[in-house]
Amino acid sequence: MMNHMNFKTISKSLLKDISNNTDLLNKSILAFNLLKRNECAGNDFLGWFKLPNEIDSLLLNDIQDEANRMMSKIDYLVVVGIGGSYLGAKAIISALKPSFGSSEKEILFAGNSLSEDYHSELLSFLEDKEFGVCVISKSGTTTEPAIAFRLLKKLLESKYSNEEVSSRIVAITDSSKGALKELADKEGIKTYTIPDNVGGRYSVLTPVGLFPIAAAGYNIKDFVEGAREMSKRLSDSNEENIAIRYAACRKYLYDAGKKIEILASFNPRLHFVSEWWKQLFGESDGKDGKGLFPASVDYTTDLHSLGQYVQDGERIMFETFISVESNDSRLEIPLDSENLDNLNYLSGKNMGFVNEMAEKGTMKAHEDGGVPLLNISIPSICEKSLGELMYFFELSCALSGLLNSVNPFNQPGVEEYKKNMFSLLGKK
Repeated sequence: MMNHMNFKTISKSLLKDISNNTDLLNKSILAFNLLKRNECAGNDFLGWFKLPNEIDSLLLNDIQDEANRMMSKIDYLVVVGIGGSYLGAKAIISALKPSFGSSEKEILFAGNSLSEDYHSELLSFLEDKEFGVCVISKSGTTTEPAIAFRLLKKLLESKYSNEEVSSRIVAITDSSKGALKELADKEGIKTYTIPDNVGGRYSVLTPVGLFPIAAAGYNIKDFVEGAREMSKRLSDSNEENIAIRYAACRKYLYDAGKKIEILASFNPRLHFVSEWWKQLFGESDGKDGKGLFPASVDYTTDLHSLGQYVQDGERIMFETFISVESNDSRLEIPLDSENLDNLNYLSGKNMGFVNEMAEKGTMKAHEDGGVPLLNISIPSICEKSLGELMYFFELSCALSGLLNSVNPFNQPGVEEYKKNMFSLLGKK
């Protein structure tokens, strides 16, 4: 079994083209050096780059202690946030938790949409439950989480004293200003800081991601250690740096006319890792009329839907596969005496082996169909591997944006819908 996450190109022609394209590799190396020297576009938002090596063990201990305190008195923690304020935590928690059955303590999410039905059902569910709130917002005024927090705080106030309400809320926000910080200081609510130089989609290694992950019962020290080890692996500015190579592959394929990158996985537990990845690359790459469109599929499920298009549709895409080297469980396929389904040739084999062959068969079919393939492999789905994976994607994403001559750390287009919405709502 592999000890670390790894990246490789599967398509032989692509591997040859990238290896021979020294100009592109040099540009990717140059982008890395600009980032490392804080000389790139958006350099006031590079706090994530050195973050794995700068996270204070005292902070990790405090987050763990506060999460333990909170969860000792509640059964449900509602994480309120949108975009990067919740997707990173949801990706890690969803990847690590069992697929079926709920644990004694559960993490719920709110404020990531304006769905009236969803939030009404959530409030009804929580009426007779012991719950707390982790509200995540730099300003405290972002519409979706601000509305959800109002509703949840009102429900808490209908059930508990003011002091008890404050003890059931944790606010992750600005260090000194903003509506949420002002409220927290006024009401004695425990706060953690979102660093000024870390944007939301790069914030999973700050309290934004660490507190919910700790509250869910997972090991945040191992998660940070995985990111720290990957940071060390990616510290050299040469073509052996796998983030530099991945960014170069993405740029090469984009310039060759590929407009869509599909992140594919054969493990459903990685579904929300893909959702986090889509926000990370979508908001970072997609601007100035440029950028690959990030999409994702869950195989083998989507082989029976989108798989048809990937195999035989227009050749506008490439695929990046996330492979998991080992499973937590072993499930042997039984022998059936009647063999009506003609599957006895699989009896005695593990289901994971069949899934692995499906993955390899899909890769070959899609490559034969003209879809360039990249492959990322992780040893297992655990805190450490996920920490490695998240940091690898963050650095690769920053390099990809710089290679495409855009600022990977802003998101001006996000504000456009807000202007129209606020106008229609009558906001002055």
